[in-house]
Amino acid sequence: MAEIVLSAFLTVVFEKLASEALKKIAGSKGVGSKLKKLERSLIQIKALLNDASQKEITDEAVKVWLNGLQHLAYDIDDLLDDLATEAMHRKLADESGATTSKVRKLLPTCCTNFSRTSKRMERKLDDITTKLQELVEEKNNLGLGVITNEKPKIERYEASLVDTSGIVGRESEKNKLLKKLLGGRDEFTSQSFSILPIVGMGGVGKTTLARMLYDEKEVKDHFKLRAWVCVSDEFNIFNISKVIYQSVTGEKKEFEDLNLLQEALKKEFTNQLFLIVLDDVWSESYGDWEKLVAPFLVGSPGSRIIMTTRKEQLLRKLGFSHQDPLESLSQDDALSLFAQHALGVDNFDSHPTLRPHGELFVKKCDGLPLALRTLGRLLRTKTDEEQWKELLDSEIWRLGKSDEIVPALRLSYNDLSATLKLLFAYCSLFPKDYLFDKEELILLWMAEGFLHQPTTNKSKQRLGLEYFEELLSRSFFQHAPNNKSLFVMHDLLNDLATFVAGDFFSRLDIGMNQEFRKEVLQKHRHMSLVCKDYMVYKRFEPFKGAKNLRTFLALSGGLKESWKIFYLSNKVLSDLLQELPLLRVLSLSNLRISEVPEVVGSMKHLRYLNLSQTWITHLPENVCNLYNLQTLIVSDCHKLIKLPESFSKLKNLQHFDMRGSWKLKKMPLGIGELKSLHTLSSDIGLKLTELKNLQNLHGKVCIGGLGKVENAVDACEVNFSQKRFSELELDWGDEFNVFRTETHEKEVFNELKPHNGTLEKLSIVSYRGIEFPDWVADLSFRKLTHVLIYRCEECTSLPRLGQLPSLKELIIGGMSKVKVVDLELLGTDVAFPSLEILCFKSMSGWEEWSTNSGAFPCLQELRIEDCPNLLRVSLEALPSLRVLKLRKCGHGVLKNLVDVASSITKLEINDISGLTDELWRGVTKYLGAVEEVSIRGCDDIKYVWESEAEASKVLVNLKMLALRKCKIFMSLGEKEEDNCGSSLTSFRELGVSDCNNLEHCSCPESVEMLDIWNCDSITSVSFPTGGQKLKLLSVGNCNKLLEKGLGGREKTRVLINSKMQMLESVFISDWPNLKSISELSCFIHLNRLYISDCLSMESFPDHELPNLTSLTELTIQKCTSMDASFPRGLWPPKLCALDIGRLKKPISEWGPQNFPTSLVRLRLYAGPFDDLRSFGESSHLFPSSLTTLGIFGFEKLESVSTGLQHLTSLQNLSIRNCPKTIDLPEKLLPSLLVLWTEGCPNLKERISRGGSYWPHISLIPSFDNNDQSSKGSGLAPWPARLTSPPPSLSDFGYSSEMFEKDTEMWRKRVENYWDLLSPKISANTIRNVMDMKVNLGSFGAALKTKDLWVMNVVPEDGPNTLKLIYDRGLLGSIHNWCEAYSTYPRTYDLLHANDVFSDIIEKKGCSGEDLLIEMDRILRPTGFLIIRDKKPVMDFVKKYLTAIHWEQVATADSSSDETDTDHVVLIVQKKLWLTSESLRETD
Repeated sequence: MAEIVLSAFLTVVFEKLASEALKKIAGSKGVGSKLKKLERSLIQIKALLNDASQKEITDEAVKVWLNGLQHLAYDIDDLLDDLATEAMHRKLADESGATTSKVRKLLPTCCTNFSRTSKRMERKLDDITTKLQELVEEKNNLGLGVITNEKPKIERYEASLVDTSGIVGRESEKNKLLKKLLGGRDEFTSQSFSILPIVGMGGVGKTTLARMLYDEKEVKDHFKLRAWVCVSDEFNIFNISKVIYQSVTGEKKEFEDLNLLQEALKKEFTNQLFLIVLDDVWSESYGDWEKLVAPFLVGSPGSRIIMTTRKEQLLRKLGFSHQDPLESLSQDDALSLFAQHALGVDNFDSHPTLRPHGELFVKKCDGLPLALRTLGRLLRTKTDEEQWKELLDSEIWRLGKSDEIVPALRLSYNDLSATLKLLFAYCSLFPKDYLFDKEELILLWMAEGFLHQPTTNKSKQRLGLEYFEELLSRSFFQHAPNNKSLFVMHDLLNDLATFVAGDFFSRLDIGMNQEFRKEVLQKHRHMSLVCKDYMVYKRFEPFKGAKNLRTFLALSGGLKESWKIFYLSNKVLSDLLQELPLLRVLSLSNLRISEVPEVVGSMKHLRYLNLSQTWITHLPENVCNLYNLQTLIVSDCHKLIKLPESFSKLKNLQHFDMRGSWKLKKMPLGIGELKSLHTLSSDIGLKLTELKNLQNLHGKVCIGGLGKVENAVDACEVNFSQKRFSELELDWGDEFNVFRTETHEKEVFNELKPHNGTLEKLSIVSYRGIEFPDWVADLSFRKLTHVLIYRCEECTSLPRLGQLPSLKELIIGGMSKVKVVDLELLGTDVAFPSLEILCFKSMSGWEEWSTNSGAFPCLQELRIEDCPNLLRVSLEALPSLRVLKLRKCGHGVLKNLVDVASSITKLEINDISGLTDELWRGVTKYLGAVEEVSIRGCDDIKYVWESEAEASKVLVNLKMLALRKCKIFMSLGEKEEDNCGSSLTSFRELGVSDCNNLEHCSCPESVEMLDIWNCDSITSVSFPTGGQKLKLLSVGNCNKLLEKGLGGREKTRVLINSKMQMLESVFISDWPNLKSISELSCFIHLNRLYISDCLSMESFPDHELPNLTSLTELTIQKCTSMDASFPRGLWPPKLCALDIGRLKKPISEWGPQNFPTSLVRLRLYAGPFDDLRSFGESSHLFPSSLTTLGIFGFEKLESVSTGLQHLTSLQNLSIRNCPKTIDLPEKLLPSLLVLWTEGCPNLKERISRGGSYWPHISLIPSFDNNDQSSKGSGLAPWPARLTSPPPSLSDFGYSSEMFEKDTEMWRKRVENYWDLLSPKISANTIRNVMDMKVNLGSFGAALKTKDLWVMNVVPEDGPNTLKLIYDRGLLGSIHNWCEAYSTYPRTYDLLHANDVFSDIIEKKGCSGEDLLIEMDRILRPTGFLIIRDKKPVMDFVKKYLTAIHWEQVATADSSSDETDTDHVVLIVQKKLWLTSESLRETD
């Protein structure tokens, strides 16, 4: 390894030594002669490397010599980098024309102190030279000399010349397994699925064989659902389940915990014939296996799980006593495969002299396909017999199979150039199954200084790309199975990379127990850390002694997850980085840190800084002192609001990524001066004037302000035709110059045509012209796959995009003057041959849509929104359409589309005008393939079908039905039937919410999931024969339900009865009439029970809980009439999580509870009679097994330092709304991973910076104290932080009970069904709070219960809410309120403002602009505002809308009083940078 690093390093070192700037600075410091002496020694050393590289394989002394030399080379490079950095500073000073003293003020102290340390540098240089000379002299003892006969140069190709998917010799194995795969139910298992194991050593072809089976046409046709998951050595149940869910649904949906995810999986797999491939399973845990497969037990018999594994231990536990491993290929098959990759044919007929050597290679590879492919690629360019003999005689074959690495792979590695070896070894920093992003990896290589080739003029990025393609062509990388834009490395190759990396590259992986001696740590140069969810100080101890470290990568193990956050204390990070002054690469991506340590700004060697998806709020100004910085990534930093002012000082910056950091509103100052910039990824528009100087810019670019371009010549000077953009967004902006002509607009647009060979995505926003230039639809854009055209309001026609050969996604919106869409868009040939997604949005003038024959052959998803005047739709068949979503369109559009798309499986309709029962039934005749139907806001529908029997004839595949906000909806069927419960045999899920005319719901007997919420009139729910298949029941806020008891065997109790023995989850909330629950013991599958806000419930059968052996999660709270005997220490034997409290019996009177040892999470909620002051006498309530403890609402609790000391396993502690609490259990703080305090003002001083608890708290990975200001504290800015501590609700007589009544429903709905139902809090709640002068920040803070974030607390029925806010003098705190509100980027409801502006502008003389800015913050980043005010005032308000990025949606003279004619209603909305994702989001 040392030889390859040396070879690469010496190239860089000699290049630096030849630099005139470095010679000049060295001369000024009096070290020029010493550098020349150093250079002479290095030349001597370089001549010995060829010999040393061959002898190190068998001679340990040579290997040690090379290692010592490499470490010395690192020191030399660091020294030269110091000099080069100083030279760069001086050059900057010369260019600026400033005096030395003035420039010195701009430079970091680490650089201005350089001149004072010349003597220290001399001593260091002397020391290095002495050591280097000693190594030169040692050559004689080692027998090293100069080798002149170098190996013949091997010609390399950038891409593979053979098809790597060629498979040889597995037909018999495939056919044998195929027969098992397609057979019926396995008689040897009682489960719905059976396991097909494929066992064998690494590289034998297990994955290839599984892929053959998975891709077989018969298999695809046989199994309804298929999923492929690469498992690897970390058996993460949540990640595996998430991948399976995404595979079968196509949705990238986030779940808060494993239970919600598995519930969703059950829904998808119920009665479905499925095939799951679990590839590369290493786990031996039977318990983990049981948890993983639990959701799949509901599948259809005959389902299969293919497991590939190297280890048989788990299979034995699953009942496989012996499993024949997959054999290596036979000699003939192996020889054929080897020939295929080495010669391009499957035999040696054309090269008979090579056959004997080929047979020997096959023998050495033991018939392993991976080794054969890799070695064959190596020999692809060698057809000389002597070359084959030379490789056969290589020393490396004599080392055997140490470390489980196939010698053939090492041989392939040895044939790489020194640079490629180094780049490959670098990949050892990444864990197995890591998904490599090619561009990201190349930027890392570049930052490390590995991409040098003095003889070429190619850019380093281009060079890196060629190197990557070379490794790919040699099978060191492979395309990721489910994402061809990403890459993976085979486990054996990862092992090989780790093996050859030696001491220079080290990875701290999860589960690895590496122990590093101090002297070894000092030699480490490149290290990575595979992150855990919560990382404590001890995790970073291996880095403490690694003072010479150049690389620190914080990585996510395995699959990349954009949502994944790893918690780490700011202090731990800051202390760590203080120890690493020589870093060149620093990646902190996905760490939940809120500030960038100041020390980062003094890392003068730093080339690469990745802060993406962190919680930082600003970038320190001293980061601009990093003159060597090449790559800066701050993408998806949702709290980042500010970039440094001196950004233009980053003269060497080549790659800057700020995408997704939506709080940044403008480009950094001086961005146009960074002439080295190659890629600029941003959602903010770059000005043409800034683009002009960025000659090297390519990749993804957004250009804004085109509406201000005064002359087409300005655009011409940018030379767009030479710009190799892959993604381009052109935005004309909001300011409109009435003097600009259509000709001028088009002339400017014409000059913006980019290079046609690279463009993949094009967005056109707010173009002011009437027609588009021809180049937009130019057929030469053969790589163009995505086009977005939006808010081009003046355009009357669309460009002819239908002939673009590769276009896959097209989004058109905000074009009100387009009336007809026909051949002008389509063209004359087959239109849109590759289009898969099509969306039309906000086309108010659109009237007619027609297509020609054969158009849209591949269209899978169609969405039409806000097109109220579209009446005439004349389309040909859409054979591939699967998803249809319509919103605010006429019923005729729906009818015409389903008529030509018989293969639709998912239908969503929202606010379809005139859709009566009769018209809807006409639509259902065409929905024979539909599986999911969602109906929202369709106010003319009373019934979904005439009768269930009739529905079963047309909706034959219906699985899911959701109805929401349908005002007159009365019942599923118009005709009630006594014995029709089984007609809809595939129907599984029914959800009804906010349908206030619904009185009775008679559910089809096949329903397994029933969800009914906020239906004010419903009195009963029933199943024809008892609901024997029901698995999940959720009923809430249906106040008129008449039943008073649940459970039991009486026929009158129809909602929950003894026949529902398949029940797994029950959620009951806000049921005023419910008084009792009885006989739960028959529900043997029940695993989750939630009961809340049932204020009349008196009895609960806790004596039956020990019989519920499947119940793991139980919530019982806010049942204040409950029998005082509960609880009495009777619990389910496998209970894991318990939320309990607010009952009739005070917690202080609870006796010993005998909780099972399985209980790990306990949350206690104080009730109205709880007066505990300490837990000293209540320690029996807290079993030692707890890892999570929540203490909520104990208003008299003073101390928690006693009663909890025995909880040595505790990791997560939350204490909220305990206003008198003054201490914490100090002995437990060092072991905590999470600490959350809120509403505990008396703790503030002790837990703040400098407080008595701070030494421990500062090291806790996740700490939130929501009672203090977040500024400078490292805490998330949620909820509101005020200049003074906010009062609690109880201080104003607003008790926890009152507050819970208003918010508990919202909390539960978000926790359990946030994807289906949006939260709503009544306007009266907010008014009541404000009437008591309670700060809105406090109100927002109180909403955050149960570890949940606020999604939406703005009322849709509060017309004067904003006025109330202003009248109470609370306007100044609106910003604080919205910080909580804007945590989620989407809002659903409207904010109304009646006469607010008149009151402020006319009566109080305040600026309307100030108020608008505050309102802008409230609804950031999206939302609507309805303003009703007087006409003169409204004219004043409109002036400010554009300035604060709002746009007018509609305006009208309107009033609730017909005699009031002086008012105007204005609807405005917040504007966004529009992307295909945002336009396609569900309303």
